Amino acid sequence: MEYQNFRNHLSKILGVPVESLEFCSPYYEVKHAKKNEIILREGEISDSTFFVEKGLLRMYSIDKAGKEHVIQFAPENWIISDTTSQLLNEKSRFYIEAIEESIIVVTREGFFENLSKVYPAVAEKNQKLMFNHIKNLQNRVNALISTTAEERYLEFLKKYPNLMLRVPQWMVASYLGITPESLSRVRKELAKKKFEI
Repeated sequence: MEYQNFRNHLSKILGVPVESLEFCSPYYEVKHAKKNEIILREGEISDSTFFVEKGLLRMYSIDKAGKEHVIQFAPENWIISDTTSQLLNEKSRFYIEAIEESIIVVTREGFFENLSKVYPAVAEKNQKLMFNHIKNLQNRVNALISTTAEERYLEFLKKYPNLMLRVPQWMVASYLGITPESLSRVRKELAKKKFEI
């Protein structure tokens, strides 16, 4: 089945049998995205959450000077969405794009509500997932304003192992809030430290 990762992931985090997701099948669909395909644009109102079955997505904004700022990467088994646009019915300030050819499971409004009718504990677990998402965003903002470029890079490697091999260096630099040149310096300094050890 082409969305087995999705079924297994949700079953694990929500504590429901894998088969139970069939009950919500009207509220999700499988989408095949080509490399560089935009699946959410700035100005659109999003009603969807995207689970990466296979491939790699990123969420980013573009400032008035035309510079991109990467907010999040989403490799396999990650979920990505503009939560603010979804919950408040506001126009999105972000783009979500496929960096690689990807298979995405798109869940729409009503998915968790209908699953909760059969498994009431899902509502509470989904709320905890939302709180965890908020916590992660707060930690990311705090890191951007209070840690060094080296510390942010090392944290990036922990959070996204092997992603350096899949994305251009300028995207990683954008995520870290530094220039590609600064990222190159950080990587060289870390390489020297390891060599000296």
